[in-house]
Amino acid sequence: MTSVAPVDRGSNRRPSTDGAPGAAPSRRSYTEMIMGLPISIHLRGIVDRATEARAVQRVWDDLRTADHVFSTYRDDSDISRIARGEIGVDAADPAVREVLDLAEEARRRTAGAFDVCYAGRLDPSGIVKGWAAARAARHLDLPGVDWYLNAGGDIALHSDRGRPPWRVGIEDPADTNSVMAVVDVADCAIATSGGAHRGAHIVDPRTGAAAAGIVQATVVGPDLVWADVFATAFVAAGSAAPGWSLPPGYECLLVTDTGAVMGSAGMPALLAVPQSVDPARETGGPRMDAPTTPHGTAGLARP
Repeated sequence: MTSVAPVDRGSNRRPSTDGAPGAAPSRRSYTEMIMGLPISIHLRGIVDRATEARAVQRVWDDLRTADHVFSTYRDDSDISRIARGEIGVDAADPAVREVLDLAEEARRRTAGAFDVCYAGRLDPSGIVKGWAAARAARHLDLPGVDWYLNAGGDIALHSDRGRPPWRVGIEDPADTNSVMAVVDVADCAIATSGGAHRGAHIVDPRTGAAAAGIVQATVVGPDLVWADVFATAFVAAGSAAPGWSLPPGYECLLVTDTGAVMGSAGMPALLAVPQSVDPARETGGPRMDAPTTPHGTAGLARP
């Protein structure tokens, strides 16, 4: 569903260290398989190791709790029990009501292009990952530490004021070994939806037809839940002008099934010079082409 990859600023991807030999590394990463996907935590800055270990463990605990409540693959999850009619929403974990209320708001805000109920089946997976990752990431707010949490390509990140932003690469859906664009961001969320890794798994819930028209959508904004919702809705709707608009503070980068790249009006300000994973394949940067559409997107030349 997602295809956003973190990209380091330098060519050396090994963790660097600050201070004297033997000092704790200034860049650390942790990875766990949760919700059936790799979830990673990346940290910059110095903090007490015990404090850091507790924060990281709390992230994993939060995510595993969410998986236990919402997984459609677990017979004992609250969602599976609701689907079998064993319990109602009010008898489930309170998080179920919170997520379903969010999902209903998402359905309204996207004119039905995002809907967790399809063909008579309740499956909130499309909103749970972003919700769970955003909720868990709050444990990483440690003094003097920059962080990002990558949940299968859906990223929440933070850099303290005055510190370098994170540089995040967006995969090319036509070649997942290549990065088609790079954004420099300091305190936001990034979500990408599409079929580059999982095939054509997204349908338009309003028609039941497989999504067509937009092969990949990346949304950058202040909240991971809504970045993820809007990215999925763009692909499901199959249009750069789907009948609803991104709220202030959110920007998008869309790739159509013809290979055209569209960006919202504010997206160029976030773009760094695109680069490929292989430096030998680096190409020139994208440019915005006028005019903009009524939805506020414009053509973006392929690198």
